[in-house]
Amino acid sequence: MGSQLRVGEVLRSGRDTDAAKALIDGYPNIHHVTASRILPQIQLSKGINAMAKVKAPDGRRHPAVLIRSSPWKAGSAETPWHDVFDLDNGRVRYFGDHRVEHNHPLGSRGGNKTLLEVFAGHQALTVEQRAAAVPLLVFEAATRNRTPKGYVAFRGVAVIEQHERIEQETAGQSFPNYRYELAVLDLSADEDRVDWSWIEARGNTTLAASDTLDHAPRSWRRWVKHGHAVLPEVRRRVSDPVPGSVTSRRTAGNDRKQPALFPSPRQQDEAAATSLAGAGPLEELTAATLLARLKGLRVHQQEGRRSRHKPLALMWGISRVAAGKPHLAPWPQFRVEAGALLSEFGLPDSAVTPEYPFWRLQTSLLWHVHGVPHAPSDKVHAATLDRFNAEGGLTEQAAKLLEDPYVRSQAFAILREHYLADVNQHDLMARLGLSGYEIASGVVDTSEEEQEYVPAPRRTHGSPAIVRNTALTAQVKSLYGDRCQICGLQLSTRYGTYSEAAHIRGLGRPHHGPDELPNLLVLCPNHHVQFDTLALYIDIDDTIRMTADDSPTGKLRRHPDHQIREHHLRYHRALCGRDTTTLPSQGAPHLFS
Repeated sequence: MGSQLRVGEVLRSGRDTDAAKALIDGYPNIHHVTASRILPQIQLSKGINAMAKVKAPDGRRHPAVLIRSSPWKAGSAETPWHDVFDLDNGRVRYFGDHRVEHNHPLGSRGGNKTLLEVFAGHQALTVEQRAAAVPLLVFEAATRNRTPKGYVAFRGVAVIEQHERIEQETAGQSFPNYRYELAVLDLSADEDRVDWSWIEARGNTTLAASDTLDHAPRSWRRWVKHGHAVLPEVRRRVSDPVPGSVTSRRTAGNDRKQPALFPSPRQQDEAAATSLAGAGPLEELTAATLLARLKGLRVHQQEGRRSRHKPLALMWGISRVAAGKPHLAPWPQFRVEAGALLSEFGLPDSAVTPEYPFWRLQTSLLWHVHGVPHAPSDKVHAATLDRFNAEGGLTEQAAKLLEDPYVRSQAFAILREHYLADVNQHDLMARLGLSGYEIASGVVDTSEEEQEYVPAPRRTHGSPAIVRNTALTAQVKSLYGDRCQICGLQLSTRYGTYSEAAHIRGLGRPHHGPDELPNLLVLCPNHHVQFDTLALYIDIDDTIRMTADDSPTGKLRRHPDHQIREHHLRYHRALCGRDTTTLPSQGAPHLFS
């Protein structure tokens, strides 16, 4: 019928599949819009819906693959993942359809198999191969007429930039799945529309793939011609002409102004701006700026005591990064999980209002909320967040920086020291699934798990105790004659002398340090306890400093045959929140190179 899908338009996609009906319940009928004389009726009943392959002159191909994201069941056993939409920047993080009950090999069936095939085409190196690549049509469930079912919003055309095998969990059971990073293309040159004739042409068995491009959006044609190198130019971008305003669009045949899908990040309020030491909202976020913003966080004062709502919400957000989860989460999930944190660790007489940090943390410029057309300085109620199906969390830049273990450790230390010092640290970190960050040695897991970097080996029989190399311990103690490298004390015993070997980067979770000579110190029992509990640290010039006030207490003693690796000392400083090394702006260094 030559109809068009319009970006942002909500369509009816319920059980009534009569393509003759242009409208159902006042909304365009998706089956009418996509009706075709040569293609079978589309399906949106699943998350990943591949249109049947056709046999064309240059090979078999899918006309298109339609993917649908529904936040209503996100986190449930049926849908244990949380897709992330950042349409302002043309990015979607989409999860495959493998579940805990599936016993077939990952990627061998269903939607994951389809998307892996699509990904292979999207990675093609030649123009001819990319011409045959399958377009992804992205839809997101929407609430209309007081129901979250039967309506979808069209979000655009996407290509898969990359995919990653991950581990997910539901009801305490882990299972593998794939996570796909999608680039949503800019359709503004086509008035934010996709002509269905393009998909029909791709389903025409008489046309080669290259012959169908005349009907494709211009951004798709540019991607076919140049590949991923052109994605920065053809990726969807939404920017406000005036800071703080909501972009409006006018589409042909529709006189109503349509608000932008999600409001762009806004200027911080004036009061917040003065507290950020001149860090402007438009500057590139660096690790140093991120940490400065955490230290300068504006928190509500209650009878002379600082509210814990924002710091606890940030701890929750960073814990998601540490666990490899999407940095954005649906508001209902935040309300439950962060609300429980506020109830357990907030001030005793403080009301549990998760909507406050969820919304107002945006003024820190480290947090973003999608879907609610209000400025961060506005007061927003929980009902508003419910109505707009809000999604929020750390910004993409902040989350990327916090993937660096040095930066993440610093961030945890700053939040705990500046805002949560009177909270039971062990209980808090355990509640967040972060046990070990509050102690240099870390904790030993009760079950085997895949470890990062090159950790010390674990015994596989009985309990998974860490196997320490006693020869290394004896070697390093011998070098120093059992004298503490901090104070020089040598403890006399009945049969000789005594000292303790301390790992700088602990062997336990989450540190997973190596059991090697450059990762060891010789300490007396007192300084071992202080080092392990982060009460002291070793500065970049080997000065021993107390963490509480940074006061110097001496110099680290070194032996010429004991080469201590600086990145281990730096890691310990980061746990103390005292890493003064130049911080990277992107990525994490290889800690054991």
